[in-house]
Amino acid sequence: MLPAKVKIVEVGPRDGLQNEKEFVATDIKIELVNRLANAGFQNVESVSFVSPKWVPQMADAAAVMAGIERRPGTIYSALTPNLRGFEAALDAKADEIVIFGAASEAFSQKNINCSIAESIARFEPVAKAAKEAGLRLRASISCALGCPYQGDVPIDAVVDVVQRMKALGCDEIDIADTIGVGTAGRTREVMAAVSKVFPRERLSGHFHDTYGQAVANIYASLQEGIEIFHASVAGLGGCPYAKGATGNVATEDVIFMLNGLGIETGVDLDQLVDIGDFISRAIGKPSASRVGRALLAKKRDGLAACV
Repeated sequence: MLPAKVKIVEVGPRDGLQNEKEFVATDIKIELVNRLANAGFQNVESVSFVSPKWVPQMADAAAVMAGIERRPGTIYSALTPNLRGFEAALDAKADEIVIFGAASEAFSQKNINCSIAESIARFEPVAKAAKEAGLRLRASISCALGCPYQGDVPIDAVVDVVQRMKALGCDEIDIADTIGVGTAGRTREVMAAVSKVFPRERLSGHFHDTYGQAVANIYASLQEGIEIFHASVAGLGGCPYAKGATGNVATEDVIFMLNGLGIETGVDLDQLVDIGDFISRAIGKPSASRVGRALLAKKRDGLAACV
């Protein structure tokens, strides 16, 4: 039996935009976050407080957080790789701190130049500070369904990292298919395994759509009782460390599927389609959402409204 309701974490403003080569104006980022919150998202991953040397697109994170209109009940998340980033996020009044680690040793070394164990040890002071400040703490586990460097990632390795993140006090843990190689069968196996060591209702699925399997993987996760999913408006995003990895699954496509299943999300698809068009025009790229493109065409031709 599928869940009656799910939470969608909209990651477009952070994960979606962070790798754009052309700097996206601060006012565009602020409008994007505001419009997404007003469309009904309970959680918007808004910025990351990282070195502008490594992620120049996020150099205006503090200004974005200062400029948004806080919608009551909405969680505004910030990714923080270290204590310095955490302190900046705290000053910016982030509601949730996001830390990250990989299930693949090879990816961890390529991505952040250290082992999985070392990466999680680095996050111990961040996690402690977040809990002391009364903030939500979320962890994202990359390459949980495959790695661009080592290939297959054993399920036991994913379970091990989930247990390590649990020990840090994480409120939610994301199972991320960073390069989009996951299949529905493998997804069910991974979700079933991690559900044995961490509360199912606090696990989330984060799927990239490189092989066109993201929506299928979300459905497979629903069958395992997963109730939280990440998605990026217009399919924005990618991974600079994973060759060929396309963006996150498009939020419009996910909401369309969930609406068809009668699963409540609280997100207004009509508004979402307009937001996807807005940000696509702002960055000068076509939307990667098939649903977004189709429904926008219908709206412009006056053939039908979004459902």
